[in-house]
Amino acid sequence: MSCPLECEYLREARKHEQGGIGRPDPLPNLDIRASSEFLKSRQKLLESMVRTLVQTALQTEGVVDLDVRDALAALIRTYRTLATGLQYETRPENRLAAGLYDALQERIAAYRSKETERFGMPRTRDNEVLALLVFIQHFEFGANNGRKRGRACLDTLREYYGEPPRAAPPSASPLILT
Repeated sequence: MSCPLECEYLREARKHEQGGIGRPDPLPNLDIRASSEFLKSRQKLLESMVRTLVQTALQTEGVVDLDVRDALAALIRTYRTLATGLQYETRPENRLAAGLYDALQERIAAYRSKETERFGMPRTRDNEVLALLVFIQHFEFGANNGRKRGRACLDTLREYYGEPPRAAPPSASPLILT
């Protein structure tokens, strides 16, 4: 699905916009740090989480940056609670954010399941997932242009991680002409 001409104009305009207009001061969750070494060591999980976020957003009509923000905030609250030893899930009330939340939870569970198959136990701890979620949240605050229906963050992530793979269109005819 190619973007209409208006979308191209929006992308070009975003290049000249100030980023982080919708950022609170101070940023939330500053007590959780993700060093560059940590991010490199968890690069596969981080990329998998971001790709899932972008693909789910692109497949769900009406998703905007604020839905991503709501989903990440709820996931961070859930993983903060898990770090205390309690099992309590904080789901977003927003239906679109809840869809993103579920997709990310499924991706994390699938990643841990593959780790268990490979190593006999999951190697990624809850606090590591929490740090990655906070990293993505801080990225969202920086890329969000502050507009209620804005998609600047999602477009930035889509440009960085590329469009989701699409199936090749079927040929018009199975007949081969030589």
